[in-house]
Amino acid sequence: MGFRGQKIEMISDALKSKFDQVIAHYPSKRSAIVPLLVFGQDEIGHVSGELVEEIARRVEVRPIEVEETIGFYSMLHRRPIGKHNFQVCTNVSCMLRGAEEIMAHCERRLGIGHKQTTADGLFSLEEVECLGACCGAPAMQVNYDFYENLTPEKVDALIARLKKGGA
Repeated sequence: MGFRGQKIEMISDALKSKFDQVIAHYPSKRSAIVPLLVFGQDEIGHVSGELVEEIARRVEVRPIEVEETIGFYSMLHRRPIGKHNFQVCTNVSCMLRGAEEIMAHCERRLGIGHKQTTADGLFSLEEVECLGACCGAPAMQVNYDFYENLTPEKVDALIARLKKGGA
C-alpha cells in the first residue's frame, strides 16, 4: 500500500534519491537505517518488505538487521496506518491529567481501539509512552504535530479539521 493506503509497485525514484543523500551524511552506512526507515514509511505509509530489502541492500547489512531495528522503535509500523496517526501519551504525567479520558474519547469518536485503523484509512490510534510533553499533559502526537492540554472538545475539533482535509 502506498502513502496512507495507496497501492504502489515499487519504491519511488525520489525516495531512492533521498536515501542516497541521507547515507552520504553518515560515516558508516549502517547508521542511516533509522532515518531511511522513517523516510520510507512516510512515503509508503508503513515499512514494507520491499523497503526492508532496499534499505538492507543500500546500507550493506542483512535484512534481519533492518528487521531488528524496526522491532526496537515503536514509531515504525509494518502494517499500513491511517493518514492521521493519533498517538496518545498515557505515561504518568499525562495519566494524572486525564489521558485515560482522552484515549477513551478517541476510541469512541474514531470507532477504533489501540493499534487499529479506521476502515477508510484516514485515522489510526495508539497508546504510547512519554512524548516528552509532560508540562502540557495530557498530550498526543498526530504524525509529527504535537497537541497539548487536551480536552475531549479539543480532540473533537481536531478530528473535524482533519476530516475536512485540514492539518
